[in-house]
Amino acid sequence: MTVDDVYLSFLPLAHILDRMIEEYFIRKGASVGFYHGDINALRDDMMELKPTFLAGVPRVLERIHEGVLKGLEEVNPRRRKIFHLLYNYKLRWMKAGYKQKYASPLADLLAFRKVKNRLGGRIRLIVSGGAPLSSEVEEFLRVTSCAFVLQGYGMTETCGLATLGFPDEMCMLGTVGSPFVYTDFRLVEVPEMGYDPLSDPPRGEICVKGKTSFSGYYKNPELTNEVIKDGWFHTGDIGEMQPNRVVKIIDRKKHLIKLSQGEYIALEYLEKVYGITPIIEDIWVYGDSFKSSLVAVVVPSKEHSEKWAHQNGLKVSYSELCNHTQLREYILSELKSTAERNKLRGFEHIKGVIVEPETFEGEKDLLTATMKKRRDKLLNRYKAGIDNVYKNLIVTKR
Repeated sequence: MTVDDVYLSFLPLAHILDRMIEEYFIRKGASVGFYHGDINALRDDMMELKPTFLAGVPRVLERIHEGVLKGLEEVNPRRRKIFHLLYNYKLRWMKAGYKQKYASPLADLLAFRKVKNRLGGRIRLIVSGGAPLSSEVEEFLRVTSCAFVLQGYGMTETCGLATLGFPDEMCMLGTVGSPFVYTDFRLVEVPEMGYDPLSDPPRGEICVKGKTSFSGYYKNPELTNEVIKDGWFHTGDIGEMQPNRVVKIIDRKKHLIKLSQGEYIALEYLEKVYGITPIIEDIWVYGDSFKSSLVAVVVPSKEHSEKWAHQNGLKVSYSELCNHTQLREYILSELKSTAERNKLRGFEHIKGVIVEPETFEGEKDLLTATMKKRRDKLLNRYKAGIDNVYKNLIVTKR
């Protein structure tokens, strides 16, 4: 980064990734701009600020992805076909080892320049963190943004990054890269979940230590002793070591539930998989250890829902549409298609949904400052509806 670089800050200032980037930019004499407070209008801020660096959580990058796909739907079929041909052409050269800048300058000029302009026109680096970014979205942005796109992994306890991907390395697609500077890294067996670092591929709980790891929680020795053992910080995240020795986050020890048939479910992972369904704006997956199936609270995409309603002759308001049985059934069918496409196991399929017209953001206190779901708060809010969905599932089975 140089004094000419500009970073757009929209993550909470308490977010360790944002704090490290801002301090780095200040040290370099570069510029930091702050969004005006509405995450849904982030594109307006990007057009105004024209950043060169963007760091965010996957949900924001997924919205960029959805915005480009929406724009594609509005162009004529011939131009859409040309876009996909250029996409596949550039992707093929990138997979062959060419840097994205040189993979297809013609494709960048004819098609992808417009995507870059939607991001302000000067973007050259996009970093995703905070949760796994789907390979589909990462690949799409690597090809179309005309910028470096990579994932990193870390937390406040590791003073930011613990691992980081490399630009222009397509073999790192879907991974969080290799251990970061000053970081020692290892996988530890989690027998109750069947994860073994000596298996093929190696899988286990991610543990780190080094100069950037914290020394303990303030005035909380019990919690410190729980997570730091023999100098290693146990993160609670499950990693898988790839053949090229980079790391992929595949699970989480927390937010795991065991269904009544004894199968473990990684809720956050399923939310990430189901979240790429076009009809879905956001989703919270819920499972009960005394039940054999999963249910979810779904926030549908207003635009996709209204378009579907128009195509099916439903002339109702958006709030009325969200209470409509036909929309609920359509959402379930789309979720089933996503599950089958991603080869999810039968017990990972969602069997019932509550359709919520409003997003989880706002004043409802359902998300943390870093945009993570407060599962206890969500359960309190939707408990009655969830119980009703499970009752209906039992009646249907009969």
